[in-house]
Amino acid sequence: MASHRRPKPPSRTRVTVLTATAAAAVALSAQAANAAPTPSKADVKEKVDKLYEDAERATEKASGADEAQKKLEKQVGAIQDKVARGQDELNQMRDGLGLMASSQYRTGGIDPALQLFLSSDPDSYLEKAGTLDQISSKQAESLRQIQDKQRTLAQQRKEAQGKVKDLAETRKVLTAKKKEVQTKLSAAQKLLNTLTEKERAELVKADEERASRGSGSGGGSSARTDLGDAPASSSRAAAAFAAAQGKIGTPYVYGASGPGSFDCSGLTSWAYAQAGVSIPRTSEAQATAGARLSQGQLQKGDLVIFYGDWHHVGFYAGNGQVLHAPKPGASVRYEAIGNMPFQFGVRIG
Repeated sequence: MASHRRPKPPSRTRVTVLTATAAAAVALSAQAANAAPTPSKADVKEKVDKLYEDAERATEKASGADEAQKKLEKQVGAIQDKVARGQDELNQMRDGLGLMASSQYRTGGIDPALQLFLSSDPDSYLEKAGTLDQISSKQAESLRQIQDKQRTLAQQRKEAQGKVKDLAETRKVLTAKKKEVQTKLSAAQKLLNTLTEKERAELVKADEERASRGSGSGGGSSARTDLGDAPASSSRAAAAFAAAQGKIGTPYVYGASGPGSFDCSGLTSWAYAQAGVSIPRTSEAQATAGARLSQGQLQKGDLVIFYGDWHHVGFYAGNGQVLHAPKPGASVRYEAIGNMPFQFGVRIG
């Protein structure tokens, strides 16, 4: 007689394993479906360029805050020195008035007017003393000088307090902008790390070729770039431009002002300093440091301002070329002026 045994049900352990395996497969499939596609080299370049531009914009703001901080620190120090000297002078005046009081006491007692001053607020003294006949012209002059000195010191202390407050706010801005720069740079580096070493090298090469396009330089070499033979706008502009030329190949570093590394406005301000000319530190401030020029008016050594918010600056080098510190990963070099959105030129007087 045939056996009709019922099939043995799968064990609970086996069911659990099968369920877990199926769930894992579904999860992996979902992850694969939802995973962001690997960005292309072109996408990475576009995003990195935008981050670098944002970082440069923040750097120029940070440099401006840094300059403002240094200026405020000097102003606060100068005012505090004035207050200290003024307090010493006031103390000497009071000592002199005290000697006068002592002398009067020895010869018959302090006159009521002087006693009134020594025992009350000098600011209100003269009003109260005006009704007294005993005050001498010498005493009155001494008291007026003390009163004037006290008022001056009060104004200087108030001014110092305002400057200290401004300094604290400026330091906050500087800290925030520096943090913003680092955030942008970190994000750019993270994107670059998604590329292979070969792809990164290709981006660098393409950037150098773009910079030299139309210059005949084959990569920004000062020996091969055709700058034409037009003269500089002035002897000082020529000297500044020559100083900048001597820094071709020096690396770009955000916030650096030489001599071993530069950002854009760091290069231009450093170079003009070598020519004995002091110009502002930031590109935005440099944009208003001289006479404004159209592109057709540019001469060698003039400053060239780029982008609508004026966050990039370089030197006009002649023959449609600029000399500038471009961005991270690049060095001071020549570049065709049309590679960036030209705004106007600036001639330093």
